[in-house]
Amino acid sequence: MIRLSRRAAVAGAFATISAPAALRAQTLRKTSVGVLRLSSSGPVFIAAERGYWREAGLDVELKFFTAAQQVPVAVTSGDAEFGVTGLTASFFNLAGKGALKIIASQSREAKGFPLVAYMVTNAAYDKGFRSVRDFAGKRVGITTTGSTFHYELGLLAKKYGFELSSVTLVPLQTLPNMQAAFKGGQVDAILAPVTLARALTADNSGKVLAWAGDETPWQLGALFTSPRAIAERRDLVERFVRGYLRGTADFNAAFNQRDAAGKEVHGTNFAETIGVVARAVQQSPELVAVGLPFVDALGRLDVGDIYNQIAFWQQAGLVGRDVNGREIVDLSFVRGHLNVPKS
Repeated sequence: MIRLSRRAAVAGAFATISAPAALRAQTLRKTSVGVLRLSSSGPVFIAAERGYWREAGLDVELKFFTAAQQVPVAVTSGDAEFGVTGLTASFFNLAGKGALKIIASQSREAKGFPLVAYMVTNAAYDKGFRSVRDFAGKRVGITTTGSTFHYELGLLAKKYGFELSSVTLVPLQTLPNMQAAFKGGQVDAILAPVTLARALTADNSGKVLAWAGDETPWQLGALFTSPRAIAERRDLVERFVRGYLRGTADFNAAFNQRDAAGKEVHGTNFAETIGVVARAVQQSPELVAVGLPFVDALGRLDVGDIYNQIAFWQQAGLVGRDVNGREIVDLSFVRGHLNVPKS
């Protein structure tokens, strides 16, 4: 009979216990997601930190980008398998060429959630620019033509009956450039993310006329992948969506709760969850809390608005007439999508 030393026996037992964990680690399927360091990407950060994807059998690498248009390009090129970001004209052009499929929601502009402000300079306000109905004939700073800001102003024009062509859009590329142009009087107004809006009002550089979510709710962002991933790795896509939806549920439960009067209240695990997002976006929890968007707990899309976005960009000449919403939205990964056209 061969007798093992105590050390060898312990080592053998440890190896036996550790083997399943090592095997599980080896069988995790690798994938990646492109994101921006924004609170709207919170469900991604939550799913990653809380291990929701690992529990779904995935090893997900987060790839960070600095501009929204970079994320769909990364998915198209294969640099990332999934992406989450705001929907723009350039996104729809890539999707229309068969490169991308929208599979779930990210954030929405929603009533009661101050995410993007319509801001007017003090000088323009003193000259009578007092309402969101007064944009006609004004110079308005945005990041780029075809951006989410561009679309939001288009929605406002449609709501209040002024021609968007009557507004001089001034593409300024970056938020610091927008801030400088606003404070320097080169524009009459800008569409400002909440953190910038708070800073400009704090130093009395201008006034908030309204919040986009209150005026024109819309489907701001989405989760997407490539048609090839869906066709060849559908099980992986399903696993990814499963982990992602646990992140959207946590985000909504912590940040999107309101009392009977509509006032914001801290939800489930608020402090811990705000810490997860703050670490990912590299900002203080207090600053992150100022600009938390609405995220549907179930990851449902406002499908009709996506179709409206495509039609808007087509009319503006920024998206090809052959782009069809039905061909770029895959509704099979999430149940109960909203506002789905019947035809």
